[in-house]
Amino acid sequence: MSAFALSVQQQEFVRLVREIAESELLGLVGTGTPGRVNRDLVRAMGKQSLLARLYSGADDSRSAAAMDLCLLRETLATVSTEAETALALQGLGSYPILLSGTREAAKRWRPHVLSGEAVAAFALSESEAGSDAGALSLRAEPDGDGWRLHGEKLWISNAPDADVYSVFARTTPNARARGVTAFVVSGSSSGLSGEHLDMISPHPIGRLHFDGVRVGPEDVLGEVDAGFEVAMRTLDLFRPSVGAFALGMAQSALDTAIAHTTSRQAFGGVLSDQQAVSHKLADMATRLEAARLLVYSAASAYDAEAEPTEITRRSAMAKLEATEAAQFVVDTAVQLVGARALQHGHPLEHLYRDVRAPRIYEGASEIQRTIIGRSLTR
Repeated sequence: MSAFALSVQQQEFVRLVREIAESELLGLVGTGTPGRVNRDLVRAMGKQSLLARLYSGADDSRSAAAMDLCLLRETLATVSTEAETALALQGLGSYPILLSGTREAAKRWRPHVLSGEAVAAFALSESEAGSDAGALSLRAEPDGDGWRLHGEKLWISNAPDADVYSVFARTTPNARARGVTAFVVSGSSSGLSGEHLDMISPHPIGRLHFDGVRVGPEDVLGEVDAGFEVAMRTLDLFRPSVGAFALGMAQSALDTAIAHTTSRQAFGGVLSDQQAVSHKLADMATRLEAARLLVYSAASAYDAEAEPTEITRRSAMAKLEATEAAQFVVDTAVQLVGARALQHGHPLEHLYRDVRAPRIYEGASEIQRTIIGRSLTR
């Protein structure tokens, strides 16, 4: 991992996180049901205070520094993508509640989320509202001083196992993003059900059905009809850290490729003596380092409270380049290692499946390019 722009304290943090991941988390990876929430792993991260790093500050409600979040996710990903994803989903799902929820909602859920006893989820996507999040159609119909939720959510990570959801629903018809409200919804709510979806890489993800789920004014996150802002604030923080997750996977793939090519005997020497191979390694390392600098730049802009448009642009750049670079690095590593890299159980086989999804979720690469382009021309 590059030490560029990292303080001594940050480098020590990276060392500590890796030590915890290897000694306390790795033994729990793969022990749960494939594709479902590994609650023992989430609780272990709570016990080790890793979840608490997501939220810190004098008022106990501020989010952690974006740089800390990126270093946390990047470091965990080099050890275990399952552990990294479990932590990231906990943060993504709880961020709207802890920062935009009522005092009562934050008080109710904060201790359980940070201890790992309550699993959180971010419920934005729908079958017809993925990249076009403003098109969502989950209905919030007025019911006294509250609402009843009707419809479905799809591709929701941690569903249907989560204990609490940040749910985005339409409170004003035909208003696109201006008519969306965010709500906190308990996983045990009457009328809420769901099912798990099988994916190419085992991942806790599913569909949610809302059949008249009741939410009250105390469940609103932020303001009525201003839920899209809650979602975008969340994504501005987490998009660079998706890039950090990709960096961790890419670093692991590069390390594996270097170890193989510098020890594999071929053509009268080690494989890395071949110029075609050494140049591939050079390209992998260069793209990885360039992506890392973009991720750190985006995190620094967020922590420095730069202009919102700059934060959004840098976040989009970081997620775009880091996820695309990771795809290249992992694919090239597989090519260099050869057939054994595709054998079930090989580290690269696992990474090859895991690296594909980040180019889609939290805004596909095409959406990131649109965000960047608009920021340059408006």
